[in-house]
Amino acid sequence: MREGKYEASDSSSQSSHVGTAITFLLIGLGAGAVVGFLYAPKTGKQTRKELRRQFESARGTLDDWTGDAKDLAEEALERGVELAEQFREKVGPLLDRIRRG
Repeated sequence: MREGKYEASDSSSQSSHVGTAITFLLIGLGAGAVVGFLYAPKTGKQTRKELRRQFESARGTLDDWTGDAKDLAEEALERGVELAEQFREKVGPLLDRIRRG
């Protein structure tokens, strides 16, 4: 049986991976849309109008995702502060006893 050290993953590295994945997703969506529009049987004016509409839609979706991510980060931070305060309340008396004893 193998033994090894298991370390908790760093939340900042997970956040980085999610950010990278979202970036590549958006790049892929944009490239696919451009190629699709280039081969679509529409006039230039119609294509530009459709591209503008798609861009606005994508920007709105990205703004929504950014807002959701910000809300989640704020909630996580608040919960972390609460947990730290609870930990301090429970461990504080123990540390005082250890220092005195």
